[in-house]
Amino acid sequence: MKSTERSLSQSVWDFFCSLRLTMTLLIGLAVVSIIGTVIPQAPSVPEEYIRSLSQTKLQLYDKLGFFDMYHSWWFIMLLYLLTINLIACSIKRLPHIWRIITQPTLVMDETFEKTLANSAVITTTGSPDQVRAQVATFLQNEFATPRQTEDNGLWTLFAQKAPWSRLAVYIVHLSVIVIFIGAIIGSLFGFKGYVNILEGSSVDSVMTRANEQVNLGFSVFLEKFSVANYPNGAPKEFKSILTVQENGQPVPGYNQVPVIVNDPLSYKGIVFYQSSYGKAGEHEFVISDPDGKNPQSMVISNNGSAKFPDGSGISLLESTKDIGTFQPGLKGAAAQMEVHLPGGESKKFVVYANHPELNRQNLPYTGGKLMSYKGGDERMYTGLQVAKDPGVWVVWLGCLLMVIGIYVAFLISHRRIWVRIESDHVVIGGNASKHPTAFQTDFERLAAKLKSHLATEGK
Repeated sequence: MKSTERSLSQSVWDFFCSLRLTMTLLIGLAVVSIIGTVIPQAPSVPEEYIRSLSQTKLQLYDKLGFFDMYHSWWFIMLLYLLTINLIACSIKRLPHIWRIITQPTLVMDETFEKTLANSAVITTTGSPDQVRAQVATFLQNEFATPRQTEDNGLWTLFAQKAPWSRLAVYIVHLSVIVIFIGAIIGSLFGFKGYVNILEGSSVDSVMTRANEQVNLGFSVFLEKFSVANYPNGAPKEFKSILTVQENGQPVPGYNQVPVIVNDPLSYKGIVFYQSSYGKAGEHEFVISDPDGKNPQSMVISNNGSAKFPDGSGISLLESTKDIGTFQPGLKGAAAQMEVHLPGGESKKFVVYANHPELNRQNLPYTGGKLMSYKGGDERMYTGLQVAKDPGVWVVWLGCLLMVIGIYVAFLISHRRIWVRIESDHVVIGGNASKHPTAFQTDFERLAAKLKSHLATEGK
């Protein structure tokens, strides 16, 4: 029974220590990250994209969490498995590497010499003690301070450089774990939400992705919103002027702060990113008979909709206070509408405030009713993404550790040199943990220098 339990536990341990598991998890994370790039993520999934999906595909995507993939249970499970895998691999391999660093092989006998990638024999003329002193001085000046060990009457001098570089891979492992910890801290104690603020108004709470209301502990007031456009009318830059208030008073240093894309406002660990904008308000229309009798008021909110008496629906697309900007020769306010006829057909038309003769042209679209525009109370609003992530500094620490670990892992190697003193010659050997070709060139140069040094000292 104990043997069976040991076999099962060993199998589980070997599974989590497997390099194959590491590669599988990394490939899996890469593939699902591509999915998260291709499929729009919450909370900014376009309505057009939703309508383009079939009902079956929409339900499948929703159940698999594709619209909020980076918070789905299976994506988090992959991260947990990778974390366990990294910890298990480190625990399994670290003791061996630690022994290499702290308990290096100090004696180079003939058997160990054959395992080295680089070796050379140099003839000497002095006594072994003199040669040993000369080699020690040479290694001290040209490579590193040597450690001298005697074995069966023969002396071996051992010197090494950058033994700690072997720990670089574990620094990378640690950095990944630290980044995961930072992400977990952010998910547990932070939030991401969205809020719209009308010009001249303030908010003190936001709605998260999970439709939970979070109280900010202060309020944000929108002083003004402005949009700069290119000559073709496309938005060039949109900017919010925000003021942070506490107890109804502006906070010093946070009064009328401009916020644009990639230049957010941060206060008490909560960051406000410029995300979108639009117009809000209500617009009044009058519906009457073609001769102007039986007028009825119709109020439609900005980007809202209503219904005509015949059942057809009508939507407000956009409005302007001066139609002459778009149609020279006309004046006054106007609104662009879209009517949805019972047969499924839709038509777009313009309703004017000061041109009833033009409004009569819309009778086929308005169910035979005369529709005129009275204007509206319209204000701009700004859409802000709001995020609080107390784990962000932990993530940055993990990124710093990763950069250091990758730099050391790829560019710095553990280099070792052994020199065995014989009666009429010395044997020099060496190896490196990485970059063997470069080390071979350095080793040959070092052996040539040692040969010249011993010849000079001997004379």
